[in-house]
Amino acid sequence: TGYQLSVGGTIRCEEVVVETGWADFVFESGYALRPLAEVQRHIDEQGRLPDVPAAAEVQARGIGVGTAQTILLQKVEELTLYLLQQQREIEALRAEVKQLREDDAR
Repeated sequence: TGYQLSVGGTIRCEEVVVETGWADFVFESGYALRPLAEVQRHIDEQGRLPDVPAAAEVQARGIGVGTAQTILLQKVEELTLYLLQQQREIEALRAEVKQLREDDAR
C-alpha cells in the first residue's frame, strides 16, 4: 500500500539508480568524529554502530536502499578518518622513538 510498485518476491535487474543524499559531510571541517571510546561505549550499550538503525527496526519497517547506502558510506568515510588519524599518531610515535634512540646513542 502506498507504493507504485510492490513485489512479493525477488527482483532481478541490471541496475538500480537511487537518488538520495550522500555522506560527504563527514569530510567537512566542522564534522565531529566521535572518539573511539564513545563508539565502543555505544556498541556495548546498543549492539550497533552510532547512526545505524537497530536490526529489529529494519526488520519491522525495512530500510530504503538509498538510506542504507548513505549510512554505509558514512561509516566507511569515518573509518578512513580514523585510519588517517591513527597514521598521524604512528608517525609521531616513530619520530619520538627515533629521537629517543638518537639521544641514547649520544
